[in-house]
Amino acid sequence: MATVLKAEQRSSLRKSETKGLRLRGQVPAIVYGSKMESKPVSIDGIEFLKTIRENGRNAIISLDVAGDTSHQVIVNDMQLDSLKGDIIHADFFEVDMQSEMDADVPVHLVGEPIGASDGGIVQHTVHQLSVRALPADIPEAIEINIENLAIGDSIQVRDLPKAGQYEVNNEPEEVIVSILPAPLNNEPDEQQAQEEGTEKEEAEEGKTNE
Repeated sequence: MATVLKAEQRSSLRKSETKGLRLRGQVPAIVYGSKMESKPVSIDGIEFLKTIRENGRNAIISLDVAGDTSHQVIVNDMQLDSLKGDIIHADFFEVDMQSEMDADVPVHLVGEPIGASDGGIVQHTVHQLSVRALPADIPEAIEINIENLAIGDSIQVRDLPKAGQYEVNNEPEEVIVSILPAPLNNEPDEQQAQEEGTEKEEAEEGKTNE
């Protein structure tokens, strides 16, 4: 069942209007889709943030616009304030619940790999994957267990277990995570550096005495 989020229609797109909305805790937004014209709306900032935190970025939202019918939407884009991090604008895309669509899904690594205990370094190169699925089947995140990875091991897209009603669009050879060996330390340790410094000082002192 989709989460309900209430919205109000916006009658003006002037900057003064959008500024006033933000001062009142509202987020200017727009809802659009392949079968509808773009419609400017506003939503409560706190309720919107709560919806995203509880249901994920790819959740289906029933956008209840006052004086209009509800729209089944997903969050297509969010703009954040570069200083405060507040949401200052949102784009909602109306989805066809019976048609597959593409969406970006975050990748979450689970567990501590064996290779890390041996001094290896976890290199997480792909932080989100593109999937194709019906809107209701788009996962909130894709979890990958890396506990059994040793130094030199990696996980490619082709290695992902089949799970859920979705297909991954990324290339099969794309490396998601790998365990790299720790870099060699070619610099002398502190004790060796001190010994070399002492020897140098003694040599210079001997030359002076001569």
